[in-house]
Amino acid sequence: MWVLPPVVVLALVFLYPLGLVVQQSLTPENGGGAFDAYASVFASTAFREALGTTVWLAVGATVGCLVLGFLLALIIAFVPFPGARGVAKFIDVFLSFPSFLITLALLFIYGTVGMANGLWTDVTGAAEGPFAFLTTPWGVLLAEITYFTPFVMRPLLAAFSQLDTAQLEVAAGLGARPARIIRTVILPEALPALAAGGSLVLVMCLNEFGIVLFTGAKDVTTLPMLIYGKAILESDYSAACVVAVVNIAISVGLFGLYRVVSKRAGA
Repeated sequence: MWVLPPVVVLALVFLYPLGLVVQQSLTPENGGGAFDAYASVFASTAFREALGTTVWLAVGATVGCLVLGFLLALIIAFVPFPGARGVAKFIDVFLSFPSFLITLALLFIYGTVGMANGLWTDVTGAAEGPFAFLTTPWGVLLAEITYFTPFVMRPLLAAFSQLDTAQLEVAAGLGARPARIIRTVILPEALPALAAGGSLVLVMCLNEFGIVLFTGAKDVTTLPMLIYGKAILESDYSAACVVAVVNIAISVGLFGLYRVVSKRAGA
C-alpha cells in the first residue's frame, strides 16, 4: 500500500506523457499506417545527419572530458599547490551550473563581439576578429567539454582520495618515474571511475540542447535540435515524436550501461 502512491504519481507525471509521445509517433496526422511516420523519418537525410552529428559530438566530447578530466584530477589530487582543496570544492558547485551559462561565458570570450575578437581588432585595426569557431561543430564540442569535464573529475577525485599513497611512495622509492607511476599504479585504480564518469557524460551529451542552441550553431543539428525544429518550427508533431522515441531509446540504453558500470565501480 505504501508503494502505490509514489507509483501513481510516477505514472501520471512521467509515464503518461511518455506514453502520449509514443502514441503520437504511431498516429500520423495525415493518416496511414502506424509505422509510416517512422519510415518517413528514417528515410530522411535530416534525421540521418542529425543522428550522425549527435553521436560524433557526444563521443568526441566524452573523449575530451576523459582526457582533460583525468589530467586535471591528477593535478588537484597529487600535485600540492595552494587552494587545491578549494578548487575541489568549486567542482562540486560547478556541477549545479546550467549548461547555457558556460556557453554564454564562451560567447563573451570568443564570440563575434567577444573579448578575444575585440582585442584583435583593437591591436590590428582589422574590421573583424579571427575567432568564429563557436558557431561551428568545434565550438559546440569545446562548450560541451568545458561544461561536462567536472562530471568526470568528481568520481576521479573520489577514487584518488581512496588510493593508498604508500603504493606511490614505494613505486617512487624503486625509481619509477611519474609517467610510469601514473600508468601502472594510478590509472588501474581510476579506470572504474573513468568508465562511470564517461558513461554519464556520454548520456548527457546525447541529450544536450542548451549548448547547441546558445552557441548559435545553425549548421549543427542534433537529435534534440531536430525535435525542437519539427515540433516548434514545422508543427510536425508525429515526426518530432518519432525522433524523440529514438532519442529516448538510445538514452535509456546508455543509461542502463552507465548504471552497470557505476555499480561495478562502486559509484
